[in-house]
Amino acid sequence: MEKILYREGFAAEELPNEVIERIKGVSYKENPHVKLGDLAYLRVRYYDFEHKVQSGELIVARKLAQEVLDIFYELFEGGYEIEKIRLVDEYDADDERSMADNNSSAFNYRVVAGTNTISAHSYGRAIDINPLINPYIVGNKVMPANATEYADRDKAFDHKIDRTDLCYCIFRRHGWKWGGDWNNSKDYQHFYKEYDSPLKMAVNKLKRALLR
Repeated sequence: MEKILYREGFAAEELPNEVIERIKGVSYKENPHVKLGDLAYLRVRYYDFEHKVQSGELIVARKLAQEVLDIFYELFEGGYEIEKIRLVDEYDADDERSMADNNSSAFNYRVVAGTNTISAHSYGRAIDINPLINPYIVGNKVMPANATEYADRDKAFDHKIDRTDLCYCIFRRHGWKWGGDWNNSKDYQHFYKEYDSPLKMAVNKLKRALLR
């Protein structure tokens, strides 16, 4: 792919060699499903919890690179606060550690917690936002473990993702789904994009163009 210079501080490109060296054997494991060439490396700008501008990095599916840049640019323009955006490799690809540090991230070749199912994160088609404050809840189990104070979603607190939240609205406008809508569990941090048919992709692209 050609490098996408989207806006100042927003860019996407093929995985640089230094990034490949960082992720091989950590978030990226040799597997039959996802190749390094299927992924793209993104730089984005965001506001941290002190509302200071920061630079973050993400790895996502190559085919979603432009769309993810759109999403994070809209979040930035809306002044949306994200505590940190780092590759999960800074936590040795340990999802619990990354979530516990409230790190927002995307690609990580792994299974869904507590299952043998390959996660959408493995394909670079899922992004977790402020995961400590927006935990993953299955029954009485809260992940990360230090997020119990945020498990009651009837309480009001800063950076809570619900259906009125700007983050939710932007991701949904781009056709992403939200783990907070699940019935048997709730993953309030989790946005994911399912595979579309070529026709549906073309229709969605036209819709997004008309909304701009």
